[in-house]
Amino acid sequence: MTRSQLKSLTTCKMVLKNNFLKTALFLLLFLSCQPGRAQGLYFPPLNPVLPWDTVSPASLNWCTDKIAPLYEFLAQENTKGFIVLKDGKIVLEKYFGTFTADSIWYWASAGKTVTAVLTGMALEDGLLSLSDKSSKYLGTGWTSCTLSQEDKITVRHQLTMTSGLDDGVPDNHCTLDTCLQYLSDAGTRWAYHNAPYTLLEKVLENATGQPVNTFTQTELKAHTGMNGFWYTVDYDNVYFSNTRSMARFGLLIQNRGAWGTDILLHDTAYFSQMTNTSQPLNLSYGYLWWLNGKSTFMLPSTQIVFTGSIAPHAPADMIAGLGKNGQIVSVSPSKGIVLVRMGNQPTSPASEIANQLCDNIWQKLNEVMCNSNAIDEHVPGTVPMHIYPNPASGIISVEVSGQRFDLAVYDLAGRVIFQQQLIAGKTQINCSNIKAGTYFVRATDRTKGVYTQKLVLTK
Repeated sequence: MTRSQLKSLTTCKMVLKNNFLKTALFLLLFLSCQPGRAQGLYFPPLNPVLPWDTVSPASLNWCTDKIAPLYEFLAQENTKGFIVLKDGKIVLEKYFGTFTADSIWYWASAGKTVTAVLTGMALEDGLLSLSDKSSKYLGTGWTSCTLSQEDKITVRHQLTMTSGLDDGVPDNHCTLDTCLQYLSDAGTRWAYHNAPYTLLEKVLENATGQPVNTFTQTELKAHTGMNGFWYTVDYDNVYFSNTRSMARFGLLIQNRGAWGTDILLHDTAYFSQMTNTSQPLNLSYGYLWWLNGKSTFMLPSTQIVFTGSIAPHAPADMIAGLGKNGQIVSVSPSKGIVLVRMGNQPTSPASEIANQLCDNIWQKLNEVMCNSNAIDEHVPGTVPMHIYPNPASGIISVEVSGQRFDLAVYDLAGRVIFQQQLIAGKTQINCSNIKAGTYFVRATDRTKGVYTQKLVLTK
């Protein structure tokens, strides 16, 4: 019997203690001891050689004539593997070039989500606490901070990107103590810093007494049929798998940490914390998961807080693992959708986490599902703004509902590209000399509020 089965059985036996009910009632209660898990989901066989059930787009009343444009877009964006699951069954699956269903590819930072789940499992087993000092597992002096500064950094801070260590060092992937420098007290600043995250896997290894690949195999892969493995690339420990294995992981998350009736993560409180806002600085970040549908978000390499959702075309409840060059595992429980994209760097503008590509794919998928979502979300209390044309290659017009605003255009690194005061609510900006890419236009009025909207420039 697996660890998960033993835990479920123990829980239910405690409920039935001293109660002489029949076996049927025991089984009924056993099934009820799985709160929050989805009903009616399909889970493919653990043996990857066995077939994975499919469902046709036509049977879902999807707009099948929109599938070819979606695949054309994916090909244009250097995609290698793409899968969409509906309630666990494959509804779309496409491979490009020489890439196949068996091809192995890297997850990049999308693999951070695997680490988040493994941390929850170690927590559940009593092997660590999120409030533990990181130095308990990494040793004193793992940073170049003073002892009092270092002692403030906990496992939770590593999970939430709030270590306070300087992400502006020459190589923020470097895990040497000389690269881990104090910038602010832990918990007071959010920054997408890879090195403290990477060291979280050392925390896991020292807490569990197992190499991270062994812990992943016994606690995750053996229960889900995933074929992934961790491999060190420079300072980073990167997860690799085929496309279907990434989809299996997404399905596990859709079912809140359970593979069918096999509950891998019983701690529902941890799962909720992992997939909801984890700190007040970046509302769109959980425990190493990106969250949609929040009123503001932050991006890597910048301290700007942007208004709106990180992927406006995606469902508000979408959570995602997002990695370099567009590695994406995206889950929407309300839609019953798991979306996976693997590939090379997209030709469209992309940041370190490729949130723009994720949003673009959801926009295309909405057309396939015959369901259009708003392009830009207007958050209550914010100032409405309209930019056109968008995308653009030359002059754009900006209209804001009001009289006087401070207008600025930022690149993805948070640098100001253009700024002026906007009077009478309308202006034009000549973007012909600005290189192609994704930018953010922000209009600020001290009394009425702020509005930020994406601007895509092409050539």
